[in-house]
Amino acid sequence: MDVLTDSTTTAGPTATRAASSARTPSPRHWLRFRHAGKTGFGTLAGNTVHEWRGDMFGACEPTGTIHGLAEVQLLSPTAPSKVIALWNNFKALGEKLNLAVPAEPLYLLKSPNSFAAHDEPIKKPLCEGKVVFEGELGIVIGKTCTAVSETDAPDHVFGYTCANDVTVADILNRDASFAQWVRAKGFDTFCPMGPVVATGLDPATLTVTTLLDGQIRQHYPISDMRFSAAQLVSLISMDMTLYPGDVILCGTSVGVGSMKPGSTVEVEISDIGRLSNRFGA
Repeated sequence: MDVLTDSTTTAGPTATRAASSARTPSPRHWLRFRHAGKTGFGTLAGNTVHEWRGDMFGACEPTGTIHGLAEVQLLSPTAPSKVIALWNNFKALGEKLNLAVPAEPLYLLKSPNSFAAHDEPIKKPLCEGKVVFEGELGIVIGKTCTAVSETDAPDHVFGYTCANDVTVADILNRDASFAQWVRAKGFDTFCPMGPVVATGLDPATLTVTTLLDGQIRQHYPISDMRFSAAQLVSLISMDMTLYPGDVILCGTSVGVGSMKPGSTVEVEISDIGRLSNRFGA
């Protein structure tokens, strides 16, 4: 199971740490897992999982227990109260589609039933329609925030993860009286995330690569975002309270395409890892 593309960026366990990882000096890769029927969390170092106890977003410490990566079942890296997904947040795609530059973030919510983990199959909906992949960066909130400033926003970010904002494209505008964003993006398993949450990163330096059956379909820099990570956290927190574990999907860029049953989609982000899911019946 290849979940990290650069294991040298993973630091081993240390003493209890604070909730905010924005100032963490070196990247660490956090994950949630199931082992022997129990759910736990910890850090990934190479092919080993170092178990921790406590609150992943607050005070926690290593238990000293180490599992082989192949011995655990990876879960969605957080259990968010909500996932917020951006529309028209990348200049390249907005210009290609001739979309007006938004004055504020445009977003929707992905339903909890859509959350899925690395290696979990993406279920084919019972309805007909073209199902598309959208490789994205996810911002994971680490500290409750309401109406935070752009300057303070990074202190409320825990880390970053890979995500696939799966959509039944044909549903979106099928009814001229109502754009069906929630339904189109809310089917079971339509929001794979993971495999880890990486802390201590500068999101503006990251690049998203999406592969369909091994072929690169998307390759774009996060620096092309219309609203930066800090701006997204700040502006969205003006609308609603963000809680630890909540995820903001930053939107996608050019190269979005359709999947057919049996296809495998991988979303790889430098210094985070590679999220892989097979689309099937």
